Amino acid sequence: MPAGTRIRSLALELTGRCQLSCAHCYAESSPRGGHGSMTGEDWRRVLDAAAGTGVAAVQFIGGEPTLHPECASLVEHALAKDMRVEVFTNLVQVSRSWWSRYQRPGVSVATSYYTADSATHDAFTGLRGSHARTRANIARAVRAGVRIRVAVVGSGAVADQACADLAALGVEKVTVGRFRKIGRGSRGNHPSAAELCGRCAQESAAIDPLGNVSPCVMARWIRIGNVHREPVESILAGPRMAAISAGFAKRIGGSDCPPVQSGPQCQGD
Repeated sequence: MPAGTRIRSLALELTGRCQLSCAHCYAESSPRGGHGSMTGEDWRRVLDAAAGTGVAAVQFIGGEPTLHPECASLVEHALAKDMRVEVFTNLVQVSRSWWSRYQRPGVSVATSYYTADSATHDAFTGLRGSHARTRANIARAVRAGVRIRVAVVGSGAVADQACADLAALGVEKVTVGRFRKIGRGSRGNHPSAAELCGRCAQESAAIDPLGNVSPCVMARWIRIGNVHREPVESILAGPRMAAISAGFAKRIGGSDCPPVQSGPQCQGD
């Protein structure tokens, strides 16, 4: 493999189910979404194999990952493998057990925030009251000492106001990213590689609820392999991953893509 292409971080898209139906969602998640064909045991095998290849960080994403019945045990499994864990959650609803889990060493939280205006935010997510609930839980996370990163999705004055609101809540780690024409945001058009930052497969990759491996959660139409048919370690270290990584490495730019931990880029779920 070319230098620098070893996969060190994985985004595991556990489910397409979410309380929200965000207008731009890359995965087109909604309350009607399902968990796909990957079982809890399948995901644990992925974590075991990934840890064996040197993957040091995992991001659980969806949909809303905490709606998956195995998400809590998968977080524990990843921690037992000495992996850093980030849970990308909408923070609409957080149980007592999840608050305790978020405070564990090695665990961090990420969420999206669209605007400081509650009516606009709720219209965007499709759930009345979602802004108030997410904002309140962001504030609670800060007070509880949870390691939290917030991705502001938007631009201009709206993004500036959202960032100012988050700063007032005490959030120290904020990234800003643009809306991308991927998934529901594509409005029915085929996604284009022009919507990607160019850092796909550069030390990170993603696996969807059907077991498909892609170079990034945002590049889900680029299929590198499927863990139901081939060991994940063979896919991550295989020639197709190396070729795709090398191809993306030739692209220029990518500065508009917000970082996620040390792993998958282009979030704003």
